[in-house]
Amino acid sequence: MEIPLLDLKAQYRTIKSDIDAALEHVVESQYFILSREVSELEKEIAGYNGVKEAAGVASGTDALILALRALDIGKGDAVITSPFTFFASAEAISMVGARPIFVDIDPETYNIDPAKIEELLWSLDADENAAVKAIAPVHIYGQCADMDPIMSIAKKHGLKVIEDCAQAIGALYNGRKAGSFGDAGALSFFPSKNLGGFGDGGMVVSSDLSLINRVKELRVHGSRELYIHDEIGYNSRLDSLQAAVLRVKLKKLDGWLEARRAIAARYDRAFASIKAVRTPAVAEGNVHTYHQYTISLEGRDDLAQYLKEKGIATRVYYPVPLHLQPCYKDLGYSIGNFPVSEKAAERVISLPVYPELSDEQVEYIIGAVREFAKK
Repeated sequence: MEIPLLDLKAQYRTIKSDIDAALEHVVESQYFILSREVSELEKEIAGYNGVKEAAGVASGTDALILALRALDIGKGDAVITSPFTFFASAEAISMVGARPIFVDIDPETYNIDPAKIEELLWSLDADENAAVKAIAPVHIYGQCADMDPIMSIAKKHGLKVIEDCAQAIGALYNGRKAGSFGDAGALSFFPSKNLGGFGDGGMVVSSDLSLINRVKELRVHGSRELYIHDEIGYNSRLDSLQAAVLRVKLKKLDGWLEARRAIAARYDRAFASIKAVRTPAVAEGNVHTYHQYTISLEGRDDLAQYLKEKGIATRVYYPVPLHLQPCYKDLGYSIGNFPVSEKAAERVISLPVYPELSDEQVEYIIGAVREFAKK
């Protein structure tokens, strides 16, 4: 049996007629950039996320960059974030001229540890502390970071908060959606995401109208009026074809998330008796979306090879923490600075968890993991 990590062809087959009709509508209209499809999607995503406004952009990375720019974060500033995430989380900070400062993660959820944020801020000297302008928590694997203490810390220290929601659309924290807590949230519509397009795409969400208006200017070369540029911006616009696809998929999203949770629950039950395997922890008050179902164990690479031989695809998110990336040598970090992140990078592995998995496929994956554990 061959089981991919994600089967987008299977997903497409379930919504083919709706997708094809939506794409044909855009093609017939010949409006491809920032059309009604985009503005309607912005309204729908804002409503879904529980915020007032949204602005579609060209990618999740651009959503982070434009959110940071809209908050006037740039050269000489510093932003606190996690070292255990996809590179774009820190890259966006660097791209606006600011400096990422890393804080270690919670060993259970893999999200940034609020207590360590507080410790860091109190340990900085006056000049370093003054440089810190924001916190950028990442909702890793589809579960919200612990936002109440993060927002409390931000308020106490006068910091902005940009939520990286690339992996967590639809995730709940104490009844509120990811992206509805901070000054801004950044979404990604990369095809592999739980709400993915047919190419790159992203969105900034916020209840701050002035912030969203600034993002909308920045995404069209810093222009509010044609050929008049108030500042240097970007060419970062969500196109109409992507918006049309996403509008169809958004209607299915909650059902897909429930299916992911059901598969995750089956894995949890099946692996509970395997002492060597640690299943994903869900913090109290959180509703996980399982963008990834990530287990942890010693000998992770051996399991990956064993499952590969069985035809089961897996992936390690993320094998090299950001503080150890070659391009960040100048930040002065080294092995041992963030031991929780480093240990996670050595032990985690993600299993297939997409809604289109059949019962037979799920049982086959479960059986293979159990077989490995008996070796």
